[in-house]
Amino acid sequence: TLGELAGELVDQSGPSGEFVYIDISSVDREKKTISGSKSLTLEQAPSRAKQVLKTGDVLVSMTRPNLNAVALVTEHLDGAIGSTGSHVLRSCWLKPAYLFALVQTNDFIDAMTEVVQGALYPAVRPRDISSYSFSFETPAHQTRIVAKLEELLSDLDAGVAELKAAQKKLAQYRQSLLKAAVEGTLTADWRTKNTPTELGVQLLQRILNERRARWEANQLAKFEEQGKNPPKEWQKKYPEPVQPDTTNLSALPDGWVWASVDMLSPDDLANGRSVPTAEVGAKVLRLTAVKDGAIDLRECKVGDWTKEDAKQFAVVDGDLLIVRGNGSLHLVGRAGLVENVTDQVAYPDTMIRLRVVDAVVSSSWIGLVWNSRCVRTHLERRARTSAGIYKIAQPDIVSAPIPVPSLSEQVHAREIFKQQMEQISAMQTTLDVGLKQATAQRQNILRAAFSGQLVPQDPNDEPASELLSRIRAERTEREAIKKPRGRQARAL
Repeated sequence: TLGELAGELVDQSGPSGEFVYIDISSVDREKKTISGSKSLTLEQAPSRAKQVLKTGDVLVSMTRPNLNAVALVTEHLDGAIGSTGSHVLRSCWLKPAYLFALVQTNDFIDAMTEVVQGALYPAVRPRDISSYSFSFETPAHQTRIVAKLEELLSDLDAGVAELKAAQKKLAQYRQSLLKAAVEGTLTADWRTKNTPTELGVQLLQRILNERRARWEANQLAKFEEQGKNPPKEWQKKYPEPVQPDTTNLSALPDGWVWASVDMLSPDDLANGRSVPTAEVGAKVLRLTAVKDGAIDLRECKVGDWTKEDAKQFAVVDGDLLIVRGNGSLHLVGRAGLVENVTDQVAYPDTMIRLRVVDAVVSSSWIGLVWNSRCVRTHLERRARTSAGIYKIAQPDIVSAPIPVPSLSEQVHAREIFKQQMEQISAMQTTLDVGLKQATAQRQNILRAAFSGQLVPQDPNDEPASELLSRIRAERTEREAIKKPRGRQARAL
């Protein structure tokens, strides 16, 4: 077991002055390196800052969500203070690099996961780590194993780096594609063959006319529903739309125009309703329904209301649902387009519904533009934060600027964008598969290393069983001696 190979005691006296502090947040879980150490004074020392670390120590987090947060203390961190939230592995019989590789295996992580205790603060205990058993190898053979691991894993890491670089380029290409779509570059060739039938100023006037016509139709419908005749000069109550601020926006192609959301949506911007969960009732969407610019209608719950109560909040094809709040500034205001509705489902108070005048703009075009820089910048600048949550309101949305081409160009831009995105998605899937295979291959290599399959034994080495017997005898003799006083704990 790891406990049988314990090394010198870990000094638990903590800092004595200014010090470098390492806790779970200091560990890069993907790279398994310490990249976020903090320089603190004695007055700033957390209560967990106790363990004096040495070069070659291996740190293993003891909390359940972070069991894969392991790291090797390098020379420049010698003398740093570690949090007691991580267990220190130190042994004169196990090479640091060998021990570091051992705790990255699924066998070790799975074994620790099985012995996690505690509901409020689930974690493993130091003795759980010490009791982990594995196949012991002599230091000489450990060196050979580490050398082979470094050779194989460095090649694997190089391949992973290339895959991640390709992922980054895909993300950049997607943003470039979106920028080209909303600025008209994507459909430049199409416009040379399809001359705009109206100038931007004419399109804007048509937008305003359509907006007013829709408002008047809605008002007349309300009067009729109430059994009333329209009052005198009722048209004068028409609310003029908010104008878009185009100060820092780019110039648009001929036939395009900047419009505010308010110009494109007269009176259908509406908040949803908060509904408690129930066993019987009408369906209502969860916030998790917003995924990659679309609404997953399967992501819903049963609400404590009737279908009749939920009817006015029921979504239809073409609705754009906007998230009102999020803990991340870059996610607040994200939106999803509703498509293929087959059953009644309502939207909750965590979303705002946007419907547009489809005679001048398609909801799918708004859905595409919504992730563009012009809209995201507008929303993020206006988001307000409270208790760590960023929020936007209806006035923030109605004033958002939208580039509007003709309907036919909107359709063409969407088609090109969709085709390109399908290719990007296919490439992304290939890269994801490659990364998953690399992760599996890493574990295959580690498994082979610790099962004696990676490097052949050297017959000239002292048998590991004899060395282990000697280590156990020395340990028994050492433990028979009175333990030294002081705040210390044995490594491993």
